[in-house]
Order: sequence, then structure tokens, then C-alpha cells
Amino acid sequence: MSDAGFEQSAAKMRDKGLSEVAISQFERLYSAWRQDESGDAISEKNIKALTDIPSVRDVHESIDADKALEAFSKTAFLKLNGGLGTSMGLEGAKSMLPVRRHKARQMRFLDIILGQVLTARKRLEVPLPLTFMNSFRTSADTKRVLNRTKAFEQHDIPVENIPKIDPNILAYTAEPVYFPYTRDHEGGPPGHGDVFSTIHESGLLEALEEQGIEYLFISNSDNLGARPSRTLAGHFAESGSSFMVEVAKRTNADRKGGHIVVDKHSGQLLLREMSQVRPGDKRAATNIKKHPYFNTNSIWVRVDALKEKLDEYDGVLPLPVICNDKTVDPSDPDSPAVIQLETAMGSAINLFDDATCIEVDRMRFLPVKTTDDLLIMRSDRFHLTDSFEMEDGNYIFPNVELDERYYKNINDFNERFPYSVPSLAAANSVTIKGDWTFGQNVSMFGDAVLEDLGYPSYVPNGEYVGPQGIEPDEWL
Repeated sequence: MSDAGFEQSAAKMRDKGLSEVAISQFERLYSAWRQDESGDAISEKNIKALTDIPSVRDVHESIDADKALEAFSKTAFLKLNGGLGTSMGLEGAKSMLPVRRHKARQMRFLDIILGQVLTARKRLEVPLPLTFMNSFRTSADTKRVLNRTKAFEQHDIPVENIPKIDPNILAYTAEPVYFPYTRDHEGGPPGHGDVFSTIHESGLLEALEEQGIEYLFISNSDNLGARPSRTLAGHFAESGSSFMVEVAKRTNADRKGGHIVVDKHSGQLLLREMSQVRPGDKRAATNIKKHPYFNTNSIWVRVDALKEKLDEYDGVLPLPVICNDKTVDPSDPDSPAVIQLETAMGSAINLFDDATCIEVDRMRFLPVKTTDDLLIMRSDRFHLTDSFEMEDGNYIFPNVELDERYYKNINDFNERFPYSVPSLAAANSVTIKGDWTFGQNVSMFGDAVLEDLGYPSYVPNGEYVGPQGIEPDEWL
């Protein structure tokens, strides 16, 4: 391999009109990969568990409501909205996926996000600027929805930013992928850690400061629980911290996710992804009693502090590099192997000496990464309120495992639930093996299981599915 590969990538980026800052950022990622510095391990012996942090429940009881509202009036909302949902077979913006109905209207992620922001603006009389971090593939769909939403108006602060596209690197030559293999897969976004350099170059931080905005809340568009919160805005302002991460209590389902730890020597907070865990530390890292909190990827940051930090590093924050092994065409496993170089937004926590965390309830972490998650979101476990909050009784959800052969792709999923998804109100877990299509008013209870019968099967209208499959009529 030769470092001529980087020069080819840089030339390609210049041809596409990318800035020298963007190229410098890519050079840092590329160099880390070539020198095998990506995902540097964070040893268990060098860190302490994150404990004794404030919880949003305690804060809510003690916060000064007027001061919280004042802080909220100086807060902007940034949604990471570049995802395509390729893991579910989506071709467009993931945020355009219908989640559930509200007053007979089909509501997509984007509709619910806009509802949350518009409700907060109206009820609390705050400006609450909203900006989407789109990709070139999600921009048009997002702006189309914004333009058709008559109640949404925003001036002086841009409604979108689009991060650069870094070249995908051929694994065995270190050279960039070139058309005519496939223009669509020549490159990809460098992970949500690129949000910082993108807003630095775009001038968004300056625009926010000009409008009197002091705090920026950043979260994923597929996490409908990460809604506007004056309580959290008030706590963040009162804390004096420059950077705050929302964390939640880990369950067994979250044990393999990224978590915040404390460096023993410096006392600095660090985000440790599982890719940064040494093989001998896996057991400790996944111990939810030892490391009780996980990173929700929702952060609060002071605009002036972020601007100062970005200026210090010329717009390129030194975040740990993540190397994703993929193929040129994600839908074709036989296409050439490539490396996609990324960074994680939450890892910026170690750059701020006064960074903090706050424990939030599960109602603020409701991500949809797979159709397993979507089944829960569309079920009767949730009620979408008039404030566009996804409301549930206890936010302890059944474990869902759908047969990937028949349910992973969103079109296959929708085809097998032609009326609505089953009731999950009484379900502890749901396991569907094989090709099952569901009639109307089906209910799951207990540890519901449907076994693979070896041929397409049907659950008739009104049936109950439990540990023994479709329950016999005489039991009802």
C-alpha cells in the first residue's frame, strides 16, 4: 500500500469542491487508519465507572422554573438526520418512515419532530430554532416536508447543514473508490462526529450567537424520546458545564453499547465504544452493575465553548477514529471490500474539562434501528400525545426478535402486517420464526413464540399468541 492513496482521495475531494478544512479532517482519519491508531483501546484498569450523577427526576423537583424557561429560550435544536435506514431496506431518508397514526394522520419521524418543536414554541413562547444535519440523500425530502408545514417558520438561522462526503477507501490498496464502479457508493458521511466541523464551516454557531442562542441540543432524528426539555436546558445552564451527555441506565439489551467512563489519572470523562474494549475487558465492560449507564447520543453544548474549541483545533476536533468494514455496494456482499472512516459525536466529551453527564429516564431514549424496534413503536405500547410525545406506562418493553429473512426489510415487514401490528400490552417477549402474516386484532402475551412451520403461515383475526404459539380456542 502507498500513501499515494491519500493524495488521490484529496484530489478527488478538491474536484468536488470540498474545503481544505474538510480535506484536513479526512487526512487525520486516513492517517489514524494507516498507522493503526483507530479505536485505541481504553483499558479497564485505567478507568473508573461513572457513578453518582444527577438524575433528571431529581433536577425536575428542584429546578427554578423561571430560570429553566429562560435557558430554554436561549436553546437551539439540532437533529442528526442523514441516515437512510439501509439496515431496514429503506432507500430514502429514514425520518420519512411512518411511525404511527395521530388523529387518523400517518406520522413520520419528521412529522413528530416538527410537532414537538412547534408545540414547545407555541406553549412556552420560545424561538427554539431547529436545524437538521442532513446528507445529500436526505436533504430534498426533509426540505419538502418543511416547506409543506405551514406552521413552521424560521428566519436568520438555517434549517439544514450538509456534512461533507469522505471517499470510501478500498481495503487492499488504500485508494479511493472511483466511478464507473458505482458513483452512488464512492463515499459516505464520516459519522456523526463530523457534526462539529460541519457547523464550524457553515457559520451556524455565529448565526446562533447573533440570535442570542447560548445552548445547543443535538440528538438523533430516529430517537423520538429526545424531545425539547426546559428542565434539562435549565439544569445545563445552571451547571456551568460546557458539554453534557444524557445517559440512561443500562439493561441487558444495552450492555454492548457505548458508555461513559472516568479516566483514573486525569479524572476526564471518556466515551468508550465496544470497539475500544480489550478482549480481556469484555466481561467487565458489559457488566451493567459495574458500568450502569450508557450513552444515549443526546448532548448539550454551550455555543461559545464549542466555537472556542473548534477555533483551537482549526475546525478539526481530534476525535477517536472508527473504521467500518463494508463493501462498495452494501446490498452486494461480493463487491469489493472498503473502509469507511468515522468519528463519534459523544467522544468529544474528553475535550471539555468541565464536561458532565445527567441520567435521564428511558422515555428520552426511544430509538428505532431495526424493524424489531419499529414493531414496538407501532404497537399499543405507545400513545402519541397532542404534544407529540411517545407515551408509555413504564417504558420497559418486550424483547422482540423477528426472523430477519422475512421482517428485516421494511417492505417485507409491512406486507406481513397488512392491517396493524399485534397488541403487545401483555407481552414479555416476542419471537417470530419463519414466514408469518398477521390478521387483524391479534394479541401477544407472555413469552409469545411462533415457530417456523417451513411454509408461509397465517395468524387469523382476533387470535392470541403466547408461549405455545397460537392458543387453542377452548382456552379462551
